[in-house]
Amino acid sequence: MSKMTDIAVIGLTGQSGAGKTTVCKVFCDNGFAVINADKIAREIMYKDSPCLKEVAECFGKDVLSDDGELNRQKLADIVFKDREKLNQLDAICYPYITFEILQQIKKLESEGQRFVLLDAPTLFESRADDFCDLIISVTAPERLRAARIAERDGISPEQIKDRFSSQHTEKFFVNHSDFIIKNNKSLECLIEKADEVAHKVKEYCNNAEEAF
Repeated sequence: MSKMTDIAVIGLTGQSGAGKTTVCKVFCDNGFAVINADKIAREIMYKDSPCLKEVAECFGKDVLSDDGELNRQKLADIVFKDREKLNQLDAICYPYITFEILQQIKKLESEGQRFVLLDAPTLFESRADDFCDLIISVTAPERLRAARIAERDGISPEQIKDRFSSQHTEKFFVNHSDFIIKNNKSLECLIEKADEVAHKVKEYCNNAEEAF
């Protein structure tokens, strides 16, 4: 079970556009409670929030819209072109994100949940892997990921290239994960692989619990 709680916390990460959303749904169908780190990252940036104020102080008022909300595209244009600026953004946001993740884990534990999937694209960058029992990464060929992101997010090839260059390589994910789900065939194949891993993770966690 988790190093910090009595429930199993499983980290889900991987390459942008690789199919994490589909894998996440399969785990949910297998009884895993899901914590979505991307959703938390959006929620901590509400108007006049402490986190957003820090971001505006660091990157300037241009990252805010006229009504004081975060202009996500302007911020993305800044940080995905400059690794140092991305690191600055991460340093501001990750403490807020990590605090909220830990609060949600505690809440789920109090509700009797046994398995939690932490869906976190920047799992390693935020050091959230430190409180995960196992880590699963989803990978896919670059051309397939680029096509998915272009359709999903409506961004240009140049913006996709900037996003990819700011992320870890497939080799990194392979070397730092307990399970790798390769999404290089059909959707049905991805679902089948994810279902198989979900059952293996449950079996591993149940056996680890019995060992204590």
